[in-house]
Amino acid sequence: MLSSALRNLPVSSAWAAGAFARSFSCSSQFQAAAQPKTKKTLGKTGVKNVVVVEGVRIPFLQSGTSYADLMPHDLARAALQGLLTRTSVPRDVVDYIVYGTVIQEVKTSNVAREAALGAGFSDKTPAHTVTMACISSNQAMTTGVGMIAAGQCDVVVAGGVELMSDVPIRHSRKMRKTMLTLNRAKTLGQKLSLISKIRPDYFAPELPAVAEFSTSETMGHSDSGAQLCVLPQDEYALRSHSLAKKAQDEGLLQDVVPFKVPGKDTVTKDNGIRPSSLEQMGKLKPAFVKPYGTVTAANSSFLTDGASAMLIMSEEKALAMGYKPKAYLRDFVYVSQDPKDQLLLGPTYATPKVLEKAGLTLSDIDVFEFHEAFAGQILANLKAMDSDWFAQNYMGRKSKVGAPPLDKFNTWGGSLSLGHPFGATGCRLVITAAHRLKKEGGQYGLVAACAAGGQGHAMIVELYPQ
Repeated sequence: MLSSALRNLPVSSAWAAGAFARSFSCSSQFQAAAQPKTKKTLGKTGVKNVVVVEGVRIPFLQSGTSYADLMPHDLARAALQGLLTRTSVPRDVVDYIVYGTVIQEVKTSNVAREAALGAGFSDKTPAHTVTMACISSNQAMTTGVGMIAAGQCDVVVAGGVELMSDVPIRHSRKMRKTMLTLNRAKTLGQKLSLISKIRPDYFAPELPAVAEFSTSETMGHSDSGAQLCVLPQDEYALRSHSLAKKAQDEGLLQDVVPFKVPGKDTVTKDNGIRPSSLEQMGKLKPAFVKPYGTVTAANSSFLTDGASAMLIMSEEKALAMGYKPKAYLRDFVYVSQDPKDQLLLGPTYATPKVLEKAGLTLSDIDVFEFHEAFAGQILANLKAMDSDWFAQNYMGRKSKVGAPPLDKFNTWGGSLSLGHPFGATGCRLVITAAHRLKKEGGQYGLVAACAAGGQGHAMIVELYPQ
């Protein structure tokens, strides 16, 4: 089984040194010096260059806070309006809008269309919604890339949204069936007969599932597969929060746009960043495998409300409209594995594939932005990526791709600290990579994320020439 395999993986001495604590400290080693790069561009003959003009997000907030009384399309509309304000792009220039979401509001199942109309886009602009678990906005972006590369569109807005403050809670199946049958009953006798059959257990609500439908596994079991102790997970989580706090204080989170919440104050920053201490974090109880599990609220991403939006164009169109793009969107891949045994190892599988597709090696990458579902998920991926044994026995590869160096990895925080609105995180990863490349003088960024169902995504982002 994978659990015993990951437990016994050989880990490089450089990675193991310090038992994570020193590697995960928030010292100056994470502030990469800006150095000019002279690497080749990844443009391909006969293929349109697709660029990111701008990407924004409303502040990511813990569920149950300032966005609690809103609906998903309200958040998505705010992100779209923030994008319009920042770019001044004419609404009627946009050819298509694609949004990602995971837990759909039944009243606005095509949230992309509702948000677009609310934000003032032309009613002639088509919009559709995609869902692919935590890589839903990744799928929205790459759908836009494909449309532009195929010559179907020149300007696409892609984004994602999630509102965990108000998830759909259904009646039980027995009650739903009774209510539907009752609606068809024609006589009072028939209606009374149906009502008389209702039992107390009919009133038990049906909550959204947190487990995989096919395997009944939960994402929180990711630590047990790699046999990780709680301390390294807490250390990594503390690193994420500390770096996010530093980035926030230094004004580096440039993608955040303010949102005036109706009837409330204007929200200007993420509210889930909470640097603590290892002592305090260690007091929290396991969230999944009780009483011996190691995944806790301290080392997991929290339930988050938020939305993101990104303006994607063909390079030719962007330059014709007078925009200076931030980055090229280059090669990308989607992968899938056994959801029972390798649920959250998508980045491990996707990273070598996207590097090979782009003709790059791990050492060519200047900036890494990986989605942090759980600290245990990140550590399990880094461990697997750094193992020849895992590469040979599980991935069918001759050798490991290697673990990303931490001085290039999520240095402005990640989903553990900034928050993770399921459908919106992918856009945040990409625009953060672009901003980091510019600030740190890099050229190539690698974005990767896991998703429910044992799936994953990776993409190469190339800084637009300055």
